[in-house]
Amino acid sequence: MNYPMIAGRVFGTPLLVDPVKGAAFLAGLGPRLVNGALELRGLEELAPDRVAEAGRIAPRASVLLDDAGDARREAGRPLYLVEGGVAVIEVTGTLVHRGGWIGQSSGTTSYEGLMAQISAAVADPSVRGIALEIDSYGGEVAGLFDLADAIRAARAVKPVRAFVAEAALSAAYAIASQAERIVLPRTGAVGSIGVLLVHADFSQAMADRGVAVTLIHAGRHKVDGNPYEALPEGVRADLQARVEASRALFAETVAAGRGARLSRQQALATEAQVLDGAAAVAAGLADEVSDLRRAFAAFRAELFDPHLTSPRAGTPAAAKETPTMTDETTTGAARGTAAEGSAPPMETAEGSGGGAPAANVAVAEAAELIEIGQQAARLGLAVDVADAMRRGLSAAALRRTVLDGLAARGDGADLVAHAPTAAAGPKESPLLAAARRTAEAQAASRRA
Repeated sequence: MNYPMIAGRVFGTPLLVDPVKGAAFLAGLGPRLVNGALELRGLEELAPDRVAEAGRIAPRASVLLDDAGDARREAGRPLYLVEGGVAVIEVTGTLVHRGGWIGQSSGTTSYEGLMAQISAAVADPSVRGIALEIDSYGGEVAGLFDLADAIRAARAVKPVRAFVAEAALSAAYAIASQAERIVLPRTGAVGSIGVLLVHADFSQAMADRGVAVTLIHAGRHKVDGNPYEALPEGVRADLQARVEASRALFAETVAAGRGARLSRQQALATEAQVLDGAAAVAAGLADEVSDLRRAFAAFRAELFDPHLTSPRAGTPAAAKETPTMTDETTTGAARGTAAEGSAPPMETAEGSGGGAPAANVAVAEAAELIEIGQQAARLGLAVDVADAMRRGLSAAALRRTVLDGLAARGDGADLVAHAPTAAAGPKESPLLAAARRTAEAQAASRRA
């Protein structure tokens, strides 16, 4: 950076600059320009309130606190745009763990900011569904999987759909995979289920310049992977083990979000390959190829019309669904939207067919009904899940009932997304056992 040139253009010449911006600039670069402390005089007299405000700690959307979200709400600035009852949350650019901002800033989006937006959307009674608009090649591992858990928990309360415009790769795909459905355009790219770690060896470059670096350390592994020496084989093996462990966690997270459509082994078998459009759908990495505006309009319609609901994520019906495609200008082959004339899925759990496949679908539907009922109970809303099962009510219909009840009650602020807890063991829970027995009895009665 050419500090003399910058100093010549800053000091001793008239400037047309806002005082607050000038104070921020001089506070950051001033000491470097004068090679010492810099005292700012006179700016406070021009705009004392604003200069004082610039010196305060800015609100942050952090892991432990979310005063940035509170500050935006108090100022009347939304954390996301809402269109037709759908909160649109953008996941764009490079993804980083820490960042006390909401949305994109200088080409980066933070997991902290996304967590604040997801939590607010779940708690917002005016929001009936969440759309993740994703265009990112990925980013940091730190903080990613906690965000993924929160998105997966949020979709138990409100529908969450991912719209890929045009890339959801690596960390961005981990986020997309937690939505109940992934839509991408014909040229959209998803995947890259892998991990990258780069080591730079500057030892030869330093030696060529006559610079010798000595690292004095305590602890055998304290300087593992440092850039001032060639990478020892033992350290390389340790780093390789770390990235393999991260890749395994990545695949497990994707499988938790995708359900029967993409297992852990299938995710690992992609070997971090990137797939486009129809190939991604065929491989189970996405669900639909469509014009995104049309797909978004269909999503909005589904939230208010039970007959337009797409198959739920993770159910056998969703897993066996024929890959869907829509042309940019025609409407022939797509499923899941009323405009394309497909026969809508049945609203009741019994409408999925007969025999063993029907029993499997019914079990999955019953389990989801129980999950929705438990979430509603945590929010103080009584839901008769057993009655819903007897009437053959679908999960989508029960979710709409819960959302309508919360909206009518007007205390949607009590809504909180809880991350899913780890399973206590292989033993089936009494609730799921009851759901399975009910579903199997229904399937048996249909066969009879």
